[in-house]
Amino acid sequence: MSGKRRAALIPGVDRPVVAMIHVAALPGTPAGRLPLQAIERQARREAEIYRAAGVEAVMLENMHDTPYLRGGVGPEIVAAMTLLARAVREASGLPCGIQILAGANREAIAVAHAADLDFVRVEGFAFAHVADEGIIESSAAELLRFRRAIGAGRVRVWADVKKKHSSHALTADVGIGETAHAVEFLRGDAVIVTGAVTGDAPKPEDIAAVRRATRLPVALGSGVRRENLPQFWPEADGFIVGSEFKQGGNWARPVDPRRVATFMRQVHALRAGRSA
Repeated sequence: MSGKRRAALIPGVDRPVVAMIHVAALPGTPAGRLPLQAIERQARREAEIYRAAGVEAVMLENMHDTPYLRGGVGPEIVAAMTLLARAVREASGLPCGIQILAGANREAIAVAHAADLDFVRVEGFAFAHVADEGIIESSAAELLRFRRAIGAGRVRVWADVKKKHSSHALTADVGIGETAHAVEFLRGDAVIVTGAVTGDAPKPEDIAAVRRATRLPVALGSGVRRENLPQFWPEADGFIVGSEFKQGGNWARPVDPRRVATFMRQVHALRAGRSA
């Protein structure tokens, strides 16, 4: 299927860069220390940095909320993420998405609809896997019916395949390409390929298998760095970048404007067909 035309990950943008905003631990979570207003200020500041550097989209994630709940979160998290998402959308002026961990896909759709976001990143869309939270089961049928029920059809679903930080022994006889094909069959809108853990690059053979198996756009969702971007540039339809944009390349630290600017210079050079 690799020769067939794919939809754009972000309409009108060639291989967009989607920058991660890992919002601080939210009120009510074990690590939560800051009031929501302070978390909002941090998120706005990072959104403004990304906008100034020329990234094409941003995505929020509650990655500091460890340990994660499995398959759903409470109303306090939904309310906080909705406020933060609207603030980031306003501050960035960019296409915006959200992921709510772990596997809180219905809540992500609800937040995206309320905050006028463009997409959600979901885990467990097709097939099950085992995470440290427990078994995450396929959510496609319930999720897309919920999306229809609340009138959120414009919110696109980007689905991880063979998700990082998880065991896939349950589906060891199902290859990553077949999993990606299932995402398309189940009416997902894009596929995300990652390495084994946050900060690890995807395996080239996994990317190739996914591209052969689906016509959906393929985003790389971990481990993309300035050094390996030229290698991945011909193979991906977009890049979700977190760790590379943070101080010292550590996802948990603040955004480093110099790292973002350097990376985006490389992107613009590759779009122009030259080396940075």
